[in-house]
Amino acid sequence: MTRKQRRLTLIGAAGVVLAAAIGLILVAFQDTIVFFNSPSDILAEHPGTERRIRLGGLVLEGSVVHDEQASVRFVVTDTAHDLPVVYGGLLPDLFREGQGIVAEGRLDADGVFRADSVLAKHDETYMPPEVADALKKQGHFMEAATQ
Repeated sequence: MTRKQRRLTLIGAAGVVLAAAIGLILVAFQDTIVFFNSPSDILAEHPGTERRIRLGGLVLEGSVVHDEQASVRFVVTDTAHDLPVVYGGLLPDLFREGQGIVAEGRLDADGVFRADSVLAKHDETYMPPEVADALKKQGHFMEAATQ
């Protein structure tokens, strides 16, 4: 082999190894990457029960119900569509009706979102950026409320 052929072989082998590493990384991330969705997105897309999703929106006024099994039921809305949520853990201290939240979990066969984590805003004016963007798309975002 000439010097040029050895160099091209080495570069080709390095390219194959790099492509394999990128492929393995993408396969590993496939189950852990969670994209943000509003209730409208979820109802339009109908993701399967196996796919983890992140739901964001506003907690509908009057929808929070605590039951005997220490779980909480509430409804998340983007003002266009509503989605019922069931959460079995402790809610953040700042969780309340009418506030923006982001919940991670799966949609069950009955169309109820089973959350395994709920994140609430951290002060009086904060709303998660994903929720604010979704509300802006719907035309129901009040800019003065977040400043």
